[in-house]
Amino acid sequence: MGIFQIEVGSLTWIDGSADDPQDLCLHGHVRVQIGQRVLEDDATVSATALYLLKTLTEDKRMEPHSIQMLPCCGFFMIANKELTEVEIIGCDNGTDWSVIHQDGKIRLILPDGAEETVEMEEYRQQVYRFADTIEAFYRQCTPKELPQDPFDRDGYQTFWKEWHRRRNQVSENDG
Repeated sequence: MGIFQIEVGSLTWIDGSADDPQDLCLHGHVRVQIGQRVLEDDATVSATALYLLKTLTEDKRMEPHSIQMLPCCGFFMIANKELTEVEIIGCDNGTDWSVIHQDGKIRLILPDGAEETVEMEEYRQQVYRFADTIEAFYRQCTPKELPQDPFDRDGYQTFWKEWHRRRNQVSENDG
């Protein structure tokens, strides 16, 4: 079976500080190994973590003008009407790949068409470790100052609501 590993380091807020109660999006340097390929990028790792969690139950296909798996930025967190899921919008810069569920396994497809198939459990453990690392960094920082604007506040609160639902929902399925 194939290889998928994802590591994160150099975690900071956009101004380069180790703590910023007003910045809602965490950044860092990500190294991903998919098969024999290694991808590295500086990214908005809070968005990466949520989108990785989404891929535990949903396919994610590379599409023009769609958020990447390692997005450069995430300008807006747009909550759905029910305040249960969020879409993160950013620029077109970043590193992307597709994640496809197939026969109980995960197919990872790179932009050049190269593919790697990995066991779901191995993939899930990498996603958990990555997401847990990001959440631990948030927890060690000063609590965030919630935005006054209802749109922005709903987006941020829904981000964490969806994050915890997806992290806990999938955990319950582990048996």
